[in-house]
Amino acid sequence: MKKALIVWGGWMGHEPDQAAEHFRGILEKEGFSVEVSDTLEAFADKEKLMSLDLIIPIWTMGKIPKRYVRNVSEAVQSGVGLAGCHGGMCDAFRENVDWQFMTGGNWVAHPGNDGVEYLVKIKHSSSPLTAGIQDFTVKSEQYYLHVDPAVEVLAVTQFPTVPGPHELNGPVDMPVVWTKRWGVGRVYYCSLGHVASVLRMPEVTELMRRGFLWAAEGKELYGSTNPVIYTSYTGMGDSPD
Repeated sequence: MKKALIVWGGWMGHEPDQAAEHFRGILEKEGFSVEVSDTLEAFADKEKLMSLDLIIPIWTMGKIPKRYVRNVSEAVQSGVGLAGCHGGMCDAFRENVDWQFMTGGNWVAHPGNDGVEYLVKIKHSSSPLTAGIQDFTVKSEQYYLHVDPAVEVLAVTQFPTVPGPHELNGPVDMPVVWTKRWGVGRVYYCSLGHVASVLRMPEVTELMRRGFLWAAEGKELYGSTNPVIYTSYTGMGDSPD
């Protein structure tokens, strides 16, 4: 049985507790053993993290000890999957660039705030993660992110949708769903999910379900008993904090 850890907290406006329960339900239907924690101390035990198949962070605008980020990073590098959504993964720890490097991007703005209606355009490719899913409309926050050029983009949305200082740059396709590798681990992100009702949309639920399963397969497919682990890669890794 595959094992998953969901860690929720931070800014409660994103309804992280409800998101955690929704994700728990998705995973349990797929046969996972799921642990849900509301404390970042869940990242303190590196050996336990290494034993998992999937880690799901749902924690917005927090501060995290650097050693906890190193623990998660080393687990993912060894093959454990990392998957999440919206600010719970890519606006989690604004001061920690190691986290941003691992996850593939970071939130910087949502022009128009909540209630913007926009189209999510699926990029159809050889990836099974989007097969059969059609473009769909969301009324929510539209995330503008700074994105790692190494990611594989699976869905986009076009800016500008509302007026702002960014609009004279012209049309920009902003990634909404992406994957990347971190060591031999698989990383999956979807920028949708400002509140739980958005996550419960059938298209979003299906995107997250597929992303969870894909990320959790990495350990079995690519993990090894002696993975190469990089403990410092930005110059911050030697700090004891």
